[in-house]
Amino acid sequence: MSSPRNLFLYLPCAILMSVALAHAQCPVNTVMIRGRVENPAQNSKVQVQLLYPKQQPGESAEANLDSDSFRIPVEFLTQSSKPIFKDIHPKCDRKPKTILVTLFTRDRQSDQASLDLLKDFDHLDASAYALRQELVLKNQH
Repeated sequence: MSSPRNLFLYLPCAILMSVALAHAQCPVNTVMIRGRVENPAQNSKVQVQLLYPKQQPGESAEANLDSDSFRIPVEFLTQSSKPIFKDIHPKCDRKPKTILVTLFTRDRQSDQASLDLLKDFDHLDASAYALRQELVLKNQH
């Protein structure tokens, strides 16, 4: 029979395993941004920022421009931020509302586009969103 002391040693491990398993229950989705830059300059980069309801910032990604076109995938976990002990099965309905795409030239913002996930993207399959049409950013500098 286990002693109470052993129970206290195993309890934190059991809690950590439960949390890890709960995270694995919700999928990771991807938002794919594709586009091009008019008049690209050297040292330009494109940054993508996912924004959730109430303008809460989320995941982001960026790419340095090697040519005038870009493709940037941004992955996000669909698990809602609900407490795990309140809901044994986590809700997997978290998704960004707005996608902010910013062009930087020599570390200065040159152009920016705000995209709506529901209006500007197609839900290709259970885990991927793709921009309906190519995004065009303009180098203003």
